[in-house]
Amino acid sequence: MYAMQYELNLPTDYDMGIIRRRVETLGDRTDDFEGLGIKAYLVQDQANGAIVNQYAPFYLWNDAAGMGRFLWGGGFFSGICRSFGRPGVRHWTGAAAKAGADVDQPALGATKNVWRLPAEVDPTEPVAEALAALQRTVEMPGVHSSAIAVDPERWELVHFTLWSGEPGIVPGTRYQVLHLSTPGTKELFG
Repeated sequence: MYAMQYELNLPTDYDMGIIRRRVETLGDRTDDFEGLGIKAYLVQDQANGAIVNQYAPFYLWNDAAGMGRFLWGGGFFSGICRSFGRPGVRHWTGAAAKAGADVDQPALGATKNVWRLPAEVDPTEPVAEALAALQRTVEMPGVHSSAIAVDPERWELVHFTLWSGEPGIVPGTRYQVLHLSTPGTKELFG
């Protein structure tokens, strides 16, 4: 598994309805994208109390070939580049992804928590602790699914969770989910 995200920070006066209409019109194009486990079309909207206006889709890929086809195969990421310029794309190597009790419910919210490992620390223990936290997370009420991934260049861990309702008191950045494509969840959670 691979995790991936790009973040488009938009002006304070940006009409977020443009992003909502874009997702409403084009979101289902990834509903059967080969190699994709999950794509969460995420936004932060100042009109809803966020500190920024942002479009920030988050992906969990079952294979690197699918991720490559999306990024440079034409027709998908090309649309983002044409509309907004080419953003940087963060990616992490997946450690684990698990379904929560609400995996069959629509995902309405998401949280992402990223933290760096201290330079002097062997990654074995922090990753094991993150995987234990993942298990505790998927046992929480309202969890659709959750994943842990690692950027081994920066030695960052990311804990991404989809929620069927408003997330409880959990650390991290909060997003609204506009659409969720789930073509490869059997493979992702299998």
